[in-house]
Amino acid sequence: MTDRTPERDGRVVVITGASSGIGLATAHTFAERGARLVLSARGEEALRRAEKECLELGAADTLVVPADVVDEAAVDELAAQAAERFGGVDVWVHSAAVMAYGRFEDVPSRVWRQVIDTNVHGTANVARTALRHFRGRDRGTLILLGSLLGEIATPFMGTYVTSKWAVRGLARVLSIETRPHPDVHVCVVSPGAVNTPIYLQAATYAGRLGNPPPPVDQPEKVARAIVRVADHPRDRLEVGLANRVTRIGFTAAPAVFDVLVSPLMRWFGLGRQSTPPTEGNVFEPVEDGDSVHGPGGPTGRA
Repeated sequence: MTDRTPERDGRVVVITGASSGIGLATAHTFAERGARLVLSARGEEALRRAEKECLELGAADTLVVPADVVDEAAVDELAAQAAERFGGVDVWVHSAAVMAYGRFEDVPSRVWRQVIDTNVHGTANVARTALRHFRGRDRGTLILLGSLLGEIATPFMGTYVTSKWAVRGLARVLSIETRPHPDVHVCVVSPGAVNTPIYLQAATYAGRLGNPPPPVDQPEKVARAIVRVADHPRDRLEVGLANRVTRIGFTAAPAVFDVLVSPLMRWFGLGRQSTPPTEGNVFEPVEDGDSVHGPGGPTGRA
């Protein structure tokens, strides 16, 4: 089993979704350890900003490969460029995702399909490519970003909930199927609410923008957890003080949970300001909003 805590990390790390939020925080954390980074997302301008930051933080080398994970050929090309530049990939962190708010029937079907395509089929494309590469080398760690919303249900986020339940199921299947390869790992890191730009960049048909409900963790905390999993692979790691309590409430007292979750979501999970319907970054990146934290900054509420 891979078990590494190097002072200077010489591993090659691919990060899909590296331009913003948890993906960008993860890139920064690996950069501080001297890793060689392959940064990928849809928007090249935001990736170039991320590359500059990573080099300043100490990354040994970087490669920027813009790609949409929905495009299977683009994901294959990403892996090919990483292998050509660095000789192989040791760790692949997949954090790319989009989000849409609104009641199920209010979210246009094309938006629903695109969220599922990005979050589920995009994850499958990454996993297929990464595992093919890892099996060829007989080693490697794939880390998928899950979510508390992959284990509970909440209103007004049906697309995201559906996609994260699917990711959790896929990850479990892949973990079982890779058991014959003891140095190939499939891991899931599942945070609760995190202060990233995804909430304001999301599509919304709820009349208001999204907001991370408390308690809210910072992206750096999740990034540190991802790096720990890369060093000491494990099937699953949760990040968030309230995750276990929320999950127990969902499974042990579903009637109470279902009564409370809608008003709590309206009060804490949506912003106060009204907004017209918007597709957000579901179909195209919104690079001006890409950063590690939400608009409240490192301590603010997104």
